[in-house]
Amino acid sequence: MKYFLVAGEASGDMHGAALMSELKQLDAAAEFCFLGGDAMQAVGGELVRHYRDMAFMGFVNVVLNAGKVVRNFRLAKQAVRAFQPDVVILIDYPGFNLKLSTFVVNELKLPVYYYIAPKVWAWKAYRIRQLKREMSGMLTIFPFETAYFAGHGLKVQYVGNPSVDAIHAFLEKEPAPEEISPQRSARIALLPGSRRQEIKACLPVMLQAAEGFPEYEVIISGAPGVEPEFYASFLTNYPSVRVVTGQTYALVRSASAAIVNSGTATLETALLDTPQLVVYHVYGGRLTYWLKDRIIKTRFISLVNILMNKEVVKELVAHLMTAENIAAELERILNHQEKRQQMLDQYRQLQLQLGPPGTAVRAATYLVDALKNGPGR
Repeated sequence: MKYFLVAGEASGDMHGAALMSELKQLDAAAEFCFLGGDAMQAVGGELVRHYRDMAFMGFVNVVLNAGKVVRNFRLAKQAVRAFQPDVVILIDYPGFNLKLSTFVVNELKLPVYYYIAPKVWAWKAYRIRQLKREMSGMLTIFPFETAYFAGHGLKVQYVGNPSVDAIHAFLEKEPAPEEISPQRSARIALLPGSRRQEIKACLPVMLQAAEGFPEYEVIISGAPGVEPEFYASFLTNYPSVRVVTGQTYALVRSASAAIVNSGTATLETALLDTPQLVVYHVYGGRLTYWLKDRIIKTRFISLVNILMNKEVVKELVAHLMTAENIAAELERILNHQEKRQQMLDQYRQLQLQLGPPGTAVRAATYLVDALKNGPGR
């Protein structure tokens, strides 16, 4: 069969590559055409557009690159029409992918499946109507999503969570490099995010908070693609702080605690059994914090708390994200054994909820079976 996939970011490229590898195992005649990146290209097939030419984040950035966005969309339509696939698989990236879905379903009459579903349960709930009209199936990576989409009448299948697979693969590998021992140590890990803008907003406050714990070594998880000089500009007054790139899992596993910028890293930190607190910087302070409850439909921002539907890890958002507040919570999770153990016990429940590794295998099996049996909508 012929598969057309669309991933517009680095994480989507990774998930797409894993899925394609498993599809090849199940379907010897599999052919691929895709918008993605190096990981997907390494599996094989025709790369239409690299995600680095597609990843425009935020309203202003999209407006400034409107011409490129239009050209990318036109190119995607031409490619899917020329390739004549049996199925189109969308991976996250909803702003672009939902527009393409309408074209594929209405004009080409092809089945469309969503893998790594858009977070309509958190915001832009109106998109559920489009998903219901156009999707042949939804492959979800969070258990609560399955119930959410099924409750809205969509055909849905929980296939597991890619972070579980990534952590499982890491833990099966050789021990971490010597400079980051896999054993717990007197170390605080700082995960300020992957984009320069969020690093610039979060890292100075993280460093100021960690300064109050001189008995701990402080190490920053450097983001791929962000040059060392960028981090160095924040470390003038912190000569003992190190930056380590490409070893986030090893760093987190070795640390006594982590300060984590909200995102997938919060879930990964929980899967690595490291106590954490979550921060998230937003412009507008108290006003934005007040508006949050009227825009975002979830009680929490961290995946750990969203999945458990309660506060397992402390969230310090907007005006609450201060060095003083971070330091106070850090002291609690470092020095209060009962609090640490309570958090670790909740992590165990979370891990059971997500289930075993094998996400891409289950997703590929579902897709191949659905296509053989006729998807229907």
